[in-house]
Amino acid sequence: MIIEKKENYTLISSDENSFSDFYTSFLKREKEFKKEHLVLLISDEINIKKEEFSLFLKSFKKKKNTSFVIVSNNVNSDDVPENFNIVPTLTEAEDILEMEAIERELGF
Repeated sequence: MIIEKKENYTLISSDENSFSDFYTSFLKREKEFKKEHLVLLISDEINIKKEEFSLFLKSFKKKKNTSFVIVSNNVNSDDVPENFNIVPTLTEAEDILEMEAIERELGF
């Protein structure tokens, strides 16, 4: 797992060979990111099933007043809950972070 602190969020990238290894690494360090906006960049090299993305729902629900976005080309956003942010590019993830920041400022 590669962790990069950006200006407005923390980018966590997968360097593991399997989803289970990446998820295990993430869980071990999840508490470190409790108050941070997170973007998880899951490598296209990892074969991931749509059901495995749901494992992140628990982490997503814990995040209060922060954003949580997954970047992956391996899942259709229609296959996950509407309020769960999965996008195909990092640029789109950054756009979601900006939109959610604006919503929080406006009290939504």
